[in-house]
Amino acid sequence: MSLIHPTALVDPAAELAADVSVGPYAVIGPQVRLGARTSVGAHCVIEGRTTVGEDCRIFQFCSLGAVPQDKKYAGEPTRLTIGARNTIREFCTFNLGTAQDRGVTAIGDDNWIMAYVHIAHDCVVGNQTILANNAQLAGHVQVGDWAIVGGLTGVHQFSHIGAHAMAGFGSHIAQDVPPFMMVDGHPLAVRGLNVEGLRRRGFSAERIALLKLAYRVLYREGHTLAQALAQIDELAGTHPDSEADLTLLSDFLRSATRGIVR
Repeated sequence: MSLIHPTALVDPAAELAADVSVGPYAVIGPQVRLGARTSVGAHCVIEGRTTVGEDCRIFQFCSLGAVPQDKKYAGEPTRLTIGARNTIREFCTFNLGTAQDRGVTAIGDDNWIMAYVHIAHDCVVGNQTILANNAQLAGHVQVGDWAIVGGLTGVHQFSHIGAHAMAGFGSHIAQDVPPFMMVDGHPLAVRGLNVEGLRRRGFSAERIALLKLAYRVLYREGHTLAQALAQIDELAGTHPDSEADLTLLSDFLRSATRGIVR
């Protein structure tokens, strides 16, 4: 208990690994579980059915696991799950899920979440993402692995952001952002392929070249979405090394529920 500050209020029913640290005046509720080596800063409130994985750093003044900002919520036993090795900076707010959706708000592993980020009910955030200061995710939003959401960006409910996509500062996202693309502005527009991000993640020149071809097919050659999908499928079939990338892109396009940014 030497890692728990004497002014912190930790419910006896909470499950904390032996090496969890909790700062001054933090409040930990009875249904909270915190994994090994996780640290909780001063004045944080972690409540509800919330699970946090190992090696997370939660900075001061965060609110995690509060009830959803949804008038339909009636006290159902919904959850918030946060994976391992996440950095969660000051004043972040993550809410529980709702019974109307999957019942859980889920954040994966190795995410870098900056100050004042809001993650609403039933959001799904993947792994290795960056959510910059004041990024705001409305309910039911999904963010793919390695995606970057710029500061002061608002994401409309039910919108999806694909893996390896990047949204610039102050974007207004109300449609689905396909994987690998860079978008910004209001109205939102695709500015190109996220080439530099892909290079930093070890994508080969050949993989990037094929994704550039797919980008041109989708955005620069005047095709309908159906025509573009047919051509992307053909590209995938003839380039085995890039098949997984192109399949990820085409599957996302086919499953888009709010239409894609185009």
